Amino acid sequence: MKLIELAKELEVSAEAVKQFIQDFDLDLTDCIHTNFEVKKDFEKFARENAEFLRLYEKDLDKTKTLEQIAETIKQPKEKVEEAIKEKDPNIFDNGFFKSSVSSYGIDNQLGGNYQFVYNYFGHKTSLQKRDFIGYRDLFFYISGMLEPFLNPQQIKDWGINKPAGIILYGPPGSGKIFWANKIAEIIGYRFKEVKKHYLGTSYVDGNQTNFNDFLVTMMKEDKVLLFMDDFDEIMMARKSENNVAACNLETQEIILHHISRFEQEDLLMVGSAKSVSDIDEEITAPGRFDVMVPVFPPNVVERAEIILYSMTKNLEKDSLLFKILKNNKADKIPFWHGVSAKMKVFSNTMLIDFTQSLKKRIKNLYQKTRNENLKIDQNLLNGALRDAAGKLTGEYLDQIAVFLKDVTINNFDQFQSRIKELKKEVDTYRAVEEPRRIIGFHHNEEGGSQG
Repeated sequence: MKLIELAKELEVSAEAVKQFIQDFDLDLTDCIHTNFEVKKDFEKFARENAEFLRLYEKDLDKTKTLEQIAETIKQPKEKVEEAIKEKDPNIFDNGFFKSSVSSYGIDNQLGGNYQFVYNYFGHKTSLQKRDFIGYRDLFFYISGMLEPFLNPQQIKDWGINKPAGIILYGPPGSGKIFWANKIAEIIGYRFKEVKKHYLGTSYVDGNQTNFNDFLVTMMKEDKVLLFMDDFDEIMMARKSENNVAACNLETQEIILHHISRFEQEDLLMVGSAKSVSDIDEEITAPGRFDVMVPVFPPNVVERAEIILYSMTKNLEKDSLLFKILKNNKADKIPFWHGVSAKMKVFSNTMLIDFTQSLKKRIKNLYQKTRNENLKIDQNLLNGALRDAAGKLTGEYLDQIAVFLKDVTINNFDQFQSRIKELKKEVDTYRAVEEPRRIIGFHHNEEGGSQG
């Protein structure tokens, strides 16, 4: 059963169910499949607790004051205020909180008793079996953009059409190609990458072909997602300060010529960009690439999960590395919290670099000592951390700053918390200006001498 069907049956909106999953920190893998088929445990929970879900939605839809939230959940006003400040939601001028704030979510954050929720999800899904780690907010945001693919009734009832193009933007190594593949998986499209040699004119088996021929061929095939890397360079606006390559201008014209047919031909184009600020406005006009999805570097919690996933991926239970990890309690997420906190603004790629370096260091130490009980100490962790930080260059931090500017302009309302967290992490790298030395004469109070 699809999530939207279950929500309709229970007389609760699908959006409220998605928000409930986030507020109660439920693992997506325990609740729904990537194609939005509901898992059996979650379906059972939802049916048995439909009344609570309706109550949850009613509260979510209301604008409410701090006092009203505190009264609803029977928590001290001061604690409620502190919890709300952490999430930094929008506030109306009259002091009411927007309806996206859940009283019950805040209560859960403050330690309220919701054991009836967790009784259904008491087992933790193995990291190795997860479709992906963290990013519930991004997953649900993307699924909202893809709703016309998942629910054709939207087109009939509301006239909301499928997007012709989506731009995934974010700093290098943040996982844009992963999310492009995930989009293809969600909507059941075949993933096809647009190679650089497809652009312009080339020869295949002695026959001349060009990007227009390629695109026309793709539109004839059934349900294709075309992924184009370096989208911001290819689709750059023509300005006096920009030198746009002729083949890129030709690519722009070909895409603009055909894009009106993408929907009827079941073709979706997804572009990957470091920034959206220089993309030609014709490209991002309504009905074209008007859906922009920010892909953030992982936050501190996600970093710990990704490290553990990468350290244990494909490991047999009787492997040497797994035994060493288990002996250090490094087969559990809490072990990695300390090093994760040091990895501010690290990309997914940097996290993989860290785990590869750490594995090699553990292996080298084991070969010297032949000791399965060796300790994964701070020296090992710091060494791997230094290796991974090699990509944390000034250029990368500049790209993070550009990304923050882009996402603040284009997606601020949807990702306030992530923007706030990322900005705080970036600020830790800002060079502290050294105090200026005072130039001039100094008095020596003890000696009384003058310069």
